[in-house]
Amino acid sequence: MKANATPVETLLSVAEKMFPNAGCELNFKTPFQLAVAVILSAQTTDVAVNKVTPDLFRVYPDAATMATAELSDLEYHLRSIGLYRNKAKSLLGLSQVLVEEYHGELPDDFDTLVKLPGIGRKTANVIVAVAFHQPGLAVDTHVLRVTQRLGIVALSDDPVKAEHKLKRKIPQDRWSDAHHAILFFGRYHCTAKRPACLECPLSSSCRYHQKQQPIQKKRAISSL
Repeated sequence: MKANATPVETLLSVAEKMFPNAGCELNFKTPFQLAVAVILSAQTTDVAVNKVTPDLFRVYPDAATMATAELSDLEYHLRSIGLYRNKAKSLLGLSQVLVEEYHGELPDDFDTLVKLPGIGRKTANVIVAVAFHQPGLAVDTHVLRVTQRLGIVALSDDPVKAEHKLKRKIPQDRWSDAHHAILFFGRYHCTAKRPACLECPLSSSCRYHQKQQPIQKKRAISSL
């Protein structure tokens, strides 16, 4: 780690050492299937999505087949995950647009992707980076939480503002790796409710840890 490293460089150095194999944990075989899986992952764990998609992709492996699905059948396949009715509508709408306008293929252009049903900036960034190996930096809840706690982005920043700031701070050729490293750091270490602050090499610069220290001291005193 460089002596004069910026906060984001320090984070990436730590996260990449802790999680050298960080990458996409969603199961898919095609760009379309990745898009479906990422849409389904909103407010749902990747583990839950990976339990649903094998049967879903067996029946609807591509946009052409999914475009002809009954909405009720899509809902049936997705019923075990959160917001499944809205997600079923998004998948049906996406599939139909792809068939009608893109010969059933998922575009590889970010600006085109974000105009499609169910695909926002986070999903588009994941698709271009993972499926098409282009620069993309997705800001999900884990990335936002970690970078806010470490003061790399503002506490008031929404995912879009955070994305633009991180893309300015991180070299473009590192966007995808940075996303996965920070995501894993947030998912498995700097968690929402019980982060591993006592074992964290970044705790001295963490807003969350600094805020929690007086609370933890009061609890310790009260338990005496």
